[in-house]
Amino acid sequence: MNSLDDFQAIVRPGEPLAPHTWFRIGGPAQYLAKPRNTEDLQGLFTASRREGLPVRILSAGSNILVRDVGVPGIVIHLESPAFSDVTLTGTTISVGAAVPLTALISQSARAGLAGLEVLTGIPGTVGGAIRSNAGGRQGSIGEHVRKVTVLDSNGQVQVRQRDELSFAHRWSNLDEPVILAAEIELRQEDPESVVRRMRKVWILKKENQPYGHQSSGCVFKNPTTEMSAATLLDQSGLRGTRVGGAEVSDRHANYIIADRGASSDDVLRLIDLIRDKVRLQYGYELELAIQIW
Repeated sequence: MNSLDDFQAIVRPGEPLAPHTWFRIGGPAQYLAKPRNTEDLQGLFTASRREGLPVRILSAGSNILVRDVGVPGIVIHLESPAFSDVTLTGTTISVGAAVPLTALISQSARAGLAGLEVLTGIPGTVGGAIRSNAGGRQGSIGEHVRKVTVLDSNGQVQVRQRDELSFAHRWSNLDEPVILAAEIELRQEDPESVVRRMRKVWILKKENQPYGHQSSGCVFKNPTTEMSAATLLDQSGLRGTRVGGAEVSDRHANYIIADRGASSDDVLRLIDLIRDKVRLQYGYELELAIQIW
């Protein structure tokens, strides 16, 4: 296979991206591709290099804001069963990168495997969670990862062992274009105890986050481990601040809600307003936790 013409069965030109993101706003992809397996994925990378097209990877779309003009190049949407397998062997879980993090947490909890329940309520997929070392004050996913299978910049499948991996606060050294799968090690515990903890975390998250609205995950990274972005926005009086159809959530200030009819430009202008106000009042330069495409 030498060009995108060879992938007509899985590539759609001018495909709207809004339905594939949590914000539900933004323009189309020049091409949207849905590979059926790793071989398709490798072929798409080869074709993109040959045709000089940039490539982006889309999974759950929970941390992405697509600009109104859309996205040039190829957006690869990982949703095939080939990237969604989950296998439990003792206390080890082998999991595809496209598996929703919530599904992995629930399945491991029911199996009496403890460690991931503290991540309950964090959106996205396993691949995205590992790349950004998703977590909270009680722990992060990186501490449980034993190896990661990736597609490198040359389109080759590689396995990164634990001694090659580094994780820090909302960061990993996994800079390969695609995470394909991972092996996660947990600990055995009474299933009822794990499920109870998972439900407790979920109740707290649901009370404090704007579920049911068009939004992404948290918009800004915490500037330090001691100071949260939400606290800074609260102290700056930004809850409820609106630009066009975009509004800072009155439930959790680190979430932006996009009303029906909102544009990506509304969200971007609100982000700029927030950053300016926090910089002027507290001197912090807020860093985005979401990606702008």
